[in-house]
Amino acid sequence: MFFDFEALQARNRYKLLTATITPRPIAWIVSLNDEGAPNAAPFSFFNVVCADPATICLGIGSHADGREKDTLANIRANGEFVVNLVSEADAEAMNITAAPFAPGTNELLEAGVSTAPASRIKPPRIASSPVSLECKAVEVVDLSEKNHLVIASILGMHVADHAIKNPERYWIDTAKLELVGRMESPGWYVRTRDRFMMKVPEAGGQTPGGV
Repeated sequence: MFFDFEALQARNRYKLLTATITPRPIAWIVSLNDEGAPNAAPFSFFNVVCADPATICLGIGSHADGREKDTLANIRANGEFVVNLVSEADAEAMNITAAPFAPGTNELLEAGVSTAPASRIKPPRIASSPVSLECKAVEVVDLSEKNHLVIASILGMHVADHAIKNPERYWIDTAKLELVGRMESPGWYVRTRDRFMMKVPEAGGQTPGGV
């Protein structure tokens, strides 16, 4: 069946996209407002899009009443934020920070989450996150009145020591990160334990080392 997106309402496009483009990595973002108060919220319209320069893109929608989310307002104000990836151990805490708290609420306190200082920016990182990316916004593109795209540079990355196989070669034991991803709405997630490997074939259909 073909779905013509130009003929669909936004909520139906959302249902189709979130049910099919899966799993999506979760950006558990910590940012600061003008007074230095932290905000934490998860977003799954997110991914890395370039390694040179290291760049991520993040989609942020507005609240139902049209108000900008605190995360976007904070990024517009100072441009700095930390993307924390979500482990299975942190999934419930992440889910708490997704609740529609009143503006100015410290979601980190509500979820019982501890932070640690970042190295190059002011917002803290989530201490228990196995991977944290320190980011600086390059541009905020207003796709519509209610949806916005943040393009940001990655200034540095924190990786949990237990997941590093060889720091000199930058080898990470990805399985030990125990990350979770976002599936369809409402409320579905996936673990990243079930993996398989396929080598890229050489020209002519031969696999490397094959006959």
